[in-house]
Amino acid sequence: MSHSPATRDRPLSPHLTIYRPAITMTMSIVHRITGGALYFGTLLVAWWLTAAAGPQSYFDFVNGIFGSWFGRLVLFGYTWALMHHMAGGIRHLIWDTGVGLEKHTASKIAWATLAVSVVLTILVWVVGLMVRGG
Repeated sequence: MSHSPATRDRPLSPHLTIYRPAITMTMSIVHRITGGALYFGTLLVAWWLTAAAGPQSYFDFVNGIFGSWFGRLVLFGYTWALMHHMAGGIRHLIWDTGVGLEKHTASKIAWATLAVSVVLTILVWVVGLMVRGG
């Protein structure tokens, strides 16, 4: 039995399991994940703002959740997601101008995205603690 051209076995398209992860690919995936996480984090910000506009007792309740160790951990993650997504957006903006597309340069920019996001997150939290006084 012969196969017609339409039913002949064809090679599969390359998939994530075929490629060796590169920093540019990883940062692109993380950029998408942080974009999704920002939706959740923005709901938390909206919840806090809504509580601030409501009764003092409800605001104290919400503030208590955000001030707990778990709430602070979530807010720290939200801050990192925001900083990482911003840095990734700037990385893509640079690439959109046609600059930094060479493999070596693109890898350096991707590593810089990670480093900048970590440094900015720590900076935001340190300044926040200094302003709060604790």
